[in-house]
Amino acid sequence: MLPRVLQVIPAIAPRYGGPSVAVLGMGRALRAARVWTVVATTDADGPGHLDVPLGEIVAHDDVPSIFFRRLYSESFKWSPGLARWLMAHVAEFDLVHVHGVFSHVLIATARACRVRGVPYIVRPLGTLDPWSLARHGWRKQVLLRGWGRRAIAGAAAMHFTSDEERRLATTTLPWLPPGEVVPLGVEDGLFAGVGNGREAPGASPYILSLARLDPKKGINRLIGAFHEATGRGGCRDWRLVIAGDGEPGYVQALQALAQAGPAAPRITFEGWVTGDARRALIQQASVFALPSSQENFGIGVVEAMAAGVPVIVSPGVNLALEIEAAEAGWVARAETLAESLAAVCASPAEIRARGAAARQWAEQYRWPRVTRALLDLYADVAGRAERAERAATDARRSLVATDGRF
Repeated sequence: MLPRVLQVIPAIAPRYGGPSVAVLGMGRALRAARVWTVVATTDADGPGHLDVPLGEIVAHDDVPSIFFRRLYSESFKWSPGLARWLMAHVAEFDLVHVHGVFSHVLIATARACRVRGVPYIVRPLGTLDPWSLARHGWRKQVLLRGWGRRAIAGAAAMHFTSDEERRLATTTLPWLPPGEVVPLGVEDGLFAGVGNGREAPGASPYILSLARLDPKKGINRLIGAFHEATGRGGCRDWRLVIAGDGEPGYVQALQALAQAGPAAPRITFEGWVTGDARRALIQQASVFALPSSQENFGIGVVEAMAAGVPVIVSPGVNLALEIEAAEAGWVARAETLAESLAAVCASPAEIRARGAAARQWAEQYRWPRVTRALLDLYADVAGRAERAERAATDARRSLVATDGRF
């Protein structure tokens, strides 16, 4: 019998980038596999709130979802309504899949699951590797020494999305529960795209960066490198297209940086894009770039490769070594990024070859294939919980049969 699975995540507004895309894609894929799944989350949308009904299950992007008010804290996303609902309803599910660590969601879910005897899985979203733990480190250490360690350690399993994410997390925190690697998936529609370095009719070739605009994504380094490559005579016929959104002050700083160099007329900001516009922007790109300081997976990277678009990534992207081995793109350090951009712009044949390799490599990330691995993880966790419950029941029966005497 297929399990009933509750997905819990702090927020799924588009501004939160990959985690929002991934959990909704996961929900649709599980529904296609006839798994009953519900997403429980908050209405957080930056400083504001999503315009969604609260406290009732609704279809959100074709996924059954229930939203609760985020009362305060953009980082912690405290929601007592979500905590109460979890305590009342978590036993209706066979297991719970928690996406995120340093938020109220993990506390509330772990407590409800512990009280109701429901196993849960934690997907840490890359937040347990050394780079992430060092960012706002004092706050994270306080949380880990308090409720965080108990909540994480109580999980039936950890869900990592790459081998490198698992290695970094388990090396740093050897007390973590057993972890399995199940990647994220991409929609089949992306595989039918233009890709392979071909341009949209009448358009100049462009490098695409599509991500949440956060300092860790390295967009400032990408803009600087594009200016530098242009100043050296490279990438002169190319554009740099930046799609995404973030804190207004940071976005303004990036825009100012874009205007302060020789490539200024060829750098554009598209804002946050979704749906068909997002798909078209990816499919019509010639190269995709993500020079992040840290990236546990990089859903945009895999989406680009599915469309036959080769990628330039930093060593901080956990898929970097696999991408390099598959010749599906290039790995460039910050100090050599400008040189790499210039070389790529001057190599149309290499772009086509690596684009074809990228599309082939991305086949492993089709949602149906990923869903099978996810269901194997769910079955293992549910099976272990069932065996533990049987053992506990047998022990209670034995105790009653012997009238408590040993």
